[in-house]
Amino acid sequence: MTLRRKLAIAAALVAAALLAALAYVVVRPQVLVDAELARQLRNAGLAKHVREVAGHRWVYAEREADRPDAPTLVLVHGFTGIKENWSPLARAFDGRYRLVIPDLPGWGESQRLPRENYGFLAQSERLAAFIRSVSPDKPVVLVGHSMGGGVVALVAAGYPQLVSRVALLDAAGVRFHDNRFGEAVLAGRNPFAVHDRASLDQYFAIVFHREEAKPWIPWPADRAYIARRVRDAAFEQAVLDRIGRGPERFLPGDEATRIRQPALLLWCRQDAVIDPSALGLYAARIPQATRVLLDDCGHMSLMERPADVAAALDALIERGQPR
Repeated sequence: MTLRRKLAIAAALVAAALLAALAYVVVRPQVLVDAELARQLRNAGLAKHVREVAGHRWVYAEREADRPDAPTLVLVHGFTGIKENWSPLARAFDGRYRLVIPDLPGWGESQRLPRENYGFLAQSERLAAFIRSVSPDKPVVLVGHSMGGGVVALVAAGYPQLVSRVALLDAAGVRFHDNRFGEAVLAGRNPFAVHDRASLDQYFAIVFHREEAKPWIPWPADRAYIARRVRDAAFEQAVLDRIGRGPERFLPGDEATRIRQPALLLWCRQDAVIDPSALGLYAARIPQATRVLLDDCGHMSLMERPADVAAALDALIERGQPR
């Protein structure tokens, strides 16, 4: 066989392999989403683990600190969020702390059970059990974003022995000034609902202020993400009805008066989801809290301004004192 013939056969095999790979990802675009999420965790130095706690299988990411006596930070995502949302902040910490970042039960890769309650109070009880499991010997620095902030406030108030310091980022759970998002929730709608490419783009426009911070999900990966959100639509609506319109929607703010730990309240001025007026409402209930209001960012402070969020958490850990 001539060299030219061998090269032609090799080229044909490579082309066939590439076409097969393209056909596979077109048929199963979820592989692209999974690969990107894995890349984000890997680049942040995070490893994925599984643990059975409070009747659920939890999937969480973890990174050990550079020194054994470093604090443990537990980072809790918000409504429609996942553990990977914290990857930019994890990179900003650069090994200073042990990081434990779960998908809350019902969300991401963690288990969702039929007919279970995934509101603020039930999730706070599950999160308290999770903290006991991952950090049995010492309290943690507990950080929550959006819905996760409401859950975290309840844990810090109800289980003070588990939490040395607490941070609420753009947190739900108080009656903030009316905005379009809040009015839609009160009317029984889900402003975050995604069912096609246009609604996906609208979702990102609501939660992000800075254009460069918005995730880029190309075809055909967007098909997989949209399909997942369509499957989750009923679950999302049920959770939103409970935490946004139900009787426990303001429970985190009510219970926040019991928070005695050093605390951080951090918002973005352009947050179109949880209006920045919520910062003042939480501050009235947690007077020892340090208040930080960042400019030029929206609801996703942890992704839009990770260096500034990391600096605020560093200050909380270094200088916070119980009241």
